[in-house]
Amino acid sequence: MNEVFCCVMRGLIRKKGRSLLTIIGIAIGVTAVIIISNISQCGAVAVSSELDSLGVGGLSVSLDNTNADSDAVLSDNELNIIKTSSYVEKAMPLIFQTATVNSRGENTQALLWGIDQNAKEVISLKLMYGRFINKGDIATNARVCLVDESFAKENFGYSNIVGRKITALCSGNYENFEVIGVIKTGSGLLQNMMGNYIPTFMYLSYTTMQELYAMSDFHRIAVKISDGAEPDIVGEKLVKALSTETGFQNSYIVESMAKQKEGLSQLMNIVTMILSAVGGVSLFVASLSIMNVMLVSVGEKKREIGIKKAIGACRGDILKEFLIEAFILTMSGSILGVILGIVISFIGAFMLGISIIIRYDIIAFTVIFALFTGIVFGIYPANKASKLKPVDALRGE
Repeated sequence: MNEVFCCVMRGLIRKKGRSLLTIIGIAIGVTAVIIISNISQCGAVAVSSELDSLGVGGLSVSLDNTNADSDAVLSDNELNIIKTSSYVEKAMPLIFQTATVNSRGENTQALLWGIDQNAKEVISLKLMYGRFINKGDIATNARVCLVDESFAKENFGYSNIVGRKITALCSGNYENFEVIGVIKTGSGLLQNMMGNYIPTFMYLSYTTMQELYAMSDFHRIAVKISDGAEPDIVGEKLVKALSTETGFQNSYIVESMAKQKEGLSQLMNIVTMILSAVGGVSLFVASLSIMNVMLVSVGEKKREIGIKKAIGACRGDILKEFLIEAFILTMSGSILGVILGIVISFIGAFMLGISIIIRYDIIAFTVIFALFTGIVFGIYPANKASKLKPVDALRGE
């Protein structure tokens, strides 16, 4: 076995240019699959993180616009009904409006969110500087706000802008707000890459929003359910409780945002697999080069094969030699491709300022697929070589 291996290595070194090109072809295919899978995984994690930051990890209660009674509303009464449920850990009113925000003479489109002191737990806001909105802000309709980090950097050039003043155009009137906190929304990846399409997030006390927009109800109620509770069951109980307490039937709907998030995650996984499969095409094509190289090798080694058979080498020995050659070429290309794929992924993640998540399952599958195709495409040339008759091989026929 050692003699066969040494013989194969001598042959590869003798034809090092051709061997290197074959290895590089396999490496490129493996690298492409790994990079594509890592990019897709980062995108899936970023989207999931962004959705978590908007409160899609729990339930969302709203009015059924198609069936709701004209007198049905979401107000403090409905909020208290929801809070009394044994399956609800936290509940928070949500009001949202678009507005033009002005800071240092620059206008920015923003999405205003009216929240309460439970925002940290219910919609997973991550505070970087300052403080959250508290009960005092809610009681006094304080003109204070929280902004996201991307807004702070874009308009002020740095993150910690606690204490700075910004102006928002609300219902046709300009209102001044003091920044009391800077939050990091999810991973921030979507806003970094799509800043012109996703508006800035600005968080106010919900009572302030009600005063500014002359309203007494809420658009939605965000609910964080207790650990272990089944979202669908809790949703049904909340709808039943609201209908019973208020007397309005078929007026309320509860969306299981966690379930929607799960569906989105599955969709992203499918996209990841599809993109990886596209990269796998290049790996398949690269594996074809192994067959081409080994067919050429069979032609060049006919006399050598004839001599080996003449001195007693059997068909299995010749077959084994060519399969080992295919294995070495494929494994070398796979190892190089894995190294390049991981290194390039880390470099890209560092440049984008995101965390990289390596899909070891896809790496393992890619290497196994490369080895499988490499050996399969090497079987035909190996079989052809092993069937050569000593006399014909020595003649070079």
